[in-house]
Amino acid sequence: MSQIPEIEFRSTQEIRAAQEDRLQQLMAYVAQHSPFYRRLFATHGIDAGGIRRLEDLVRLPRTAKDDLQQYNWDFLCVPRHAIAEYTSTSGTLGKPVTLALTAADRTRLAYNEYISFCCADGTPHDTYQLMLTLDRQFMAGIAYYEGIRQLGAAVVRVGPGLPAMQWETIERIRPTVLVGVPSFVVKLLEYAQAHGIDPAKTSVKKIICIGESLRTASFELGVIGQKIRNGWDVAVYSTYASTEMQTAFTECRAGQGGHHHPELLIVEILDEAGQPVPDGTPGEVTITTLGVEGMPLVRYRTGDLAAAHTARCLCGRTTLRLGPIVGRLQQMIKLKGTTVYPPGVFELLNQVPAVQDYVVEAITGALGTDELRLHVLVKETQQEETMLRLPAMFQSTLRVVPEIRFVTTVELEQLQFGKLDRKVRRFLDRRNGQG
Repeated sequence: MSQIPEIEFRSTQEIRAAQEDRLQQLMAYVAQHSPFYRRLFATHGIDAGGIRRLEDLVRLPRTAKDDLQQYNWDFLCVPRHAIAEYTSTSGTLGKPVTLALTAADRTRLAYNEYISFCCADGTPHDTYQLMLTLDRQFMAGIAYYEGIRQLGAAVVRVGPGLPAMQWETIERIRPTVLVGVPSFVVKLLEYAQAHGIDPAKTSVKKIICIGESLRTASFELGVIGQKIRNGWDVAVYSTYASTEMQTAFTECRAGQGGHHHPELLIVEILDEAGQPVPDGTPGEVTITTLGVEGMPLVRYRTGDLAAAHTARCLCGRTTLRLGPIVGRLQQMIKLKGTTVYPPGVFELLNQVPAVQDYVVEAITGALGTDELRLHVLVKETQQEETMLRLPAMFQSTLRVVPEIRFVTTVELEQLQFGKLDRKVRRFLDRRNGQG
C-alpha cells in the first residue's frame, strides 16, 4: 500500500531537527569528497563543521548554473566506476549539464517519485500512461517510471506527442492516470473534440501535470488548467522539479502548492541579496540536496521564482508548500519600464481561443533595450481579428505591445524544436546574440 512519510506530518521543530542532522552529514561529506566545495570553502575560509543549523546556510556562497557548466566534473564525489547512470539538464538556458547518479541516487530518485505520486493520491491499483520521453538522458522520465514501479502500479510508456496514439492507448489499455505537459493535454482535448471522442467516457481519473504551471500565484487554475478541467472532469495535480535538485514538489488534492519532502531537500526562498524573504513572498528557489551521493549541491540557485507557504495544508501535512513558478531570473524582460516574465505572456496568449500555438522571443532593439516578438499560429481567417485583439490585451494588462508575427505550422516547429531539445521551447532568449 502507498505510504506518506511520517515526517511530513511532524511539527516544524521536529522537521527542522531532522534536516539539521542531515545538513551536518552533508557538509562533512562534501568537505571530504567534493573538489568543487572543498575549493569553495577554502577560498572563503569556511569551516564546514561550523554549518550546523539552517540559519547557518546564509554564511555559505550560493552555487549557480554557471558553476555547474564550468566545473561540471568537480562536483562529482565518487569515482567514475561508482556511477550508475548519467543524466543531463535540457540545456534550455545554456549548455546542458551532466548529473551523475550512483545506485543509491537512483534509489533515492525512485523514492522521491514514489512519495510524490502518493501525494497526488496514487495507489497500487492505478495504471499510469507516461506521455513523455524516457530517453535522451532525461532524468524525470526514468524517475517517474521507477517511482510508479515502487508504488506497485502499472506503467504504459507511450512517449510524447501524437494525440491519435495517446487516445488509442487510452481506449485499449484503460489507464487511470495520465502524466504529461498541460499544454499537450489541451491538444489531446482539441483532438478529442475534432474526432468525436468523449473524455468523460474514458478510464482516466487523474492527470499529473509536469513542466508547466497549472495555477496562478493565488492557487486558482490558470487558463490552461481551466481548459483541462472544463474539458475533462478529472483531478489535476501540478508538479515542479529540476534535474539538479533530483527531487519533486507535487500537489495534493487541495491544490495549494507542491509539497516539500524535507528528508530530501532543504529549501530557501531568497531575495536578490541572498537573504530569506517573508512567507508568501516570491523569491529565488535555492536548494540544498540531502542524501545525494554522486553530485550533491549546497545552496544551488535554480533561477526559478516562487513563494513558499508554511501554514498547515488542508491535507494535514505541515511541510512547506511551494507556489507556482512565476518566472525565471534569466528570463526577466524589461519592456519600457515594465518587468515581464514569459509565464505572464503565455497566460495572455492562452486566453485567446484563436491562438493555436506560439513562441515568445526576446530580442535586443536598435537602442539596446529589451523587445518582445510573438510568433503566433492562427488560422488565416482569424488573423485580422487576432491582430486587433492581442495588442489591446497586452496594452491593458502589461502596458506594452509586442511585435506580432503570424507563422505557419512548419515555421513554428522550427522555432520550438532544436536538434537536441527534449521539450517544446515556448520562450527564445535572443537578446545580445543569445539563443
